[in-house]
This record gives sequence, structure tokens and C-alpha cells, in this order.
Amino acid sequence: MAINVGDPVPDVSLKTQAGETVNLQSLLGQKILVLYFYPKDDTPGCTKEACGFRDSYTVFQDAGAEVIGISSDSPTSHQQFVNKYQLPFILLSDERNQARKAFGVPSTLGLLPGRVTYVIDTNGIVRHLFNSQLNFQGHIDESLKIVQTLSNAS
Repeated sequence: MAINVGDPVPDVSLKTQAGETVNLQSLLGQKILVLYFYPKDDTPGCTKEACGFRDSYTVFQDAGAEVIGISSDSPTSHQQFVNKYQLPFILLSDERNQARKAFGVPSTLGLLPGRVTYVIDTNGIVRHLFNSQLNFQGHIDESLKIVQTLSNAS
């Protein structure tokens, strides 16, 4: 079952690009979370999306948000991706697709892992989701609008 706006974030633990285990629940309460699921490191669309989040990262941080990317790639692959494109945020490795399943991220045409971004408030409630396989910039723009709205409301 897919997570929708108004639902609490699932309790999932994943490894970062540095191999450290991070529990999503432990990140709640500090900042607004922008979790973006993407298909694969170092592919054209995923690179464009990651670099878009990178280029807007300080704007997200200034608005009180943390950006985190999630794909099924290994921590080693994530570290290479981070290094190659100077990504300033955490990438989480979902090698067993447990987070994808917990969030209910759909696949495209039954083959390609979906591209969905979730904006989660400090209480752990999903406030917005954006699902588009091809509108890479839309993930950044939509998320930023919601983050700024949430920041202004608090």
C-alpha cells in the first residue's frame, strides 16, 4: 500500500554512502525531510535530478529542510556518485527495496524503479509527494515550494 499525503513516514533503516546505518525515524523532529527515490546512480536523468537538488541544496537548508536520496544502488556506488558530482547530501542504499516497498513507490512499466519525492514535516507526516519519471526539475521545484510553505507556517 502506497504512502500518501497525511500518512506517517515508515520506520526504515538504511545504509548511507559511508556505510553508516540511518533510521528515518531518528531524523524526524529536527528538519523537514525531502526524500527522493530515484532509479539508478550516474544515469542521465538521475544525475540531472541529483545535481538539481545539489544546486538548490543551500536554499533547502535555509528553509529548514534536509535532502536525502534513496536508490537500490550499493553504498560504494553512492559514494562514487557523491564524489563525481559533489553531492552535499546523504544517499541511502535500499539494496533490498525495503524502503521502496514501505513507501509504496511504484515502478514504471513494471520495470524501472519509480522516481517519487516525499516532503515530510518535523512530526514525520508526509505533506507532499511528487511522482514523475521524466520531470526531473519538477521534483526540486515542487519540493521547495512545499518546504517554504511549511517553514513559513511554523
